[in-house]
Amino acid sequence: MPPLSEILVKDVMSKPVKTIDLNKNVKSAAILMSKTNVGSLVVTKNNKPIGMLTDTDIIKRVVAKGKVVSKVKVKDVMSRPLIFVRPNDTYLEAARKLKKNNIKRLPVISDKGKLVGLVSMTDIAITAPEMLDLFEYRLKMREEEPEIREEITSGICDNCDSYSEDLRKVNDQWLCESCREDLSAEK
Repeated sequence: MPPLSEILVKDVMSKPVKTIDLNKNVKSAAILMSKTNVGSLVVTKNNKPIGMLTDTDIIKRVVAKGKVVSKVKVKDVMSRPLIFVRPNDTYLEAARKLKKNNIKRLPVISDKGKLVGLVSMTDIAITAPEMLDLFEYRLKMREEEPEIREEITSGICDNCDSYSEDLRKVNDQWLCESCREDLSAEK
């Protein structure tokens, strides 16, 4: 497998992409999403992609507000502007764009403006399963208080900022031998 920085979006994207015209109602969109088992549709105007409609858009902007799904137009609740990637963008560029914009899916649009695919967090996770391990590890780190079990370690002294191969924890600080001696002398 090539390095992650060399994998292109066109190699990991899903296709074909389900679309819906901006003038359709949300009920039609929800039915299409249900029938095709997808969580989003690319919204089009004259067959050109202009936005996204996700299951979250429907829940937050229609259902939670008590609106009638058959009376609300897709164009009134879709997410826009359309955030997208190009087929020759790298996998990492797509992952960064997803993270930066806090979204789960990106349409893939050719240089001529044609919708050619969709790349999602799932596509990225499947392409590089080791990324899942990293995500899981980072989540676990957030849940647990970090614990250093060693009695002696190497690193930067919390007191004098010098590097030491003999750091030891004293009063919740990692101190080098010299700072430990100074502390003992003060007592």
